[in-house]
Amino acid sequence: MRPLLICDCDEVLLHMVRHFRVWLDETHNIDFTIGAGDFAASMRRRDGETIEREAMWGFLDGFFPAEMARQTLVPHAREALENLSRQAEIVILTNLQDHCRDHRVDQLAAHGIVHRVECNQGGKGQPVARLMAEHGNPVTVFVDDLPVHHDSVARHAPAAHRLHMVSEPELALHTPPAPDAHARIDDWREAERWIAARFATGLPANA
Repeated sequence: MRPLLICDCDEVLLHMVRHFRVWLDETHNIDFTIGAGDFAASMRRRDGETIEREAMWGFLDGFFPAEMARQTLVPHAREALENLSRQAEIVILTNLQDHCRDHRVDQLAAHGIVHRVECNQGGKGQPVARLMAEHGNPVTVFVDDLPVHHDSVARHAPAAHRLHMVSEPELALHTPPAPDAHARIDDWREAERWIAARFATGLPANA
């Protein structure tokens, strides 16, 4: 039974916030401060008016999928997944609306990353548990940039090894390690070695 790698996309495989900031500036005259908190708290109109949470979701809906072509590949991500795919099954679990799935598949393929893509809304613990069961509960590594998802996976799929990765350097400076992750690594070369070592043990995280 091959191991399983379940990997997030935005700020793990593809840069997002830096391009979202440029788009908000160019198109909506909105300043976006990376690392200032959640997206609503990070956005401010040029007249100083704050952005309500509902409006924030509207801007994200405007970026996905229409502006996804702006996103760029995280260094060494493609090579790491290519190497890991020789020993493991890989699923990209991305928190986008379902209508964005085909756009995400095509976007990743354009960067040379061709793996199964699943869209999700909300916590990732239950979908990770379902994917593990579907694959026969092999040794599994979960990679994500958001601490809330590591908390969710720790509760619903405790056997998964959890790697916290924030690939945007500006954001990483303001993001402490997720308490429910087993490790924090922001570089794919080191992350590849850590993931391969988890696979090599053949043991679940809660062994």
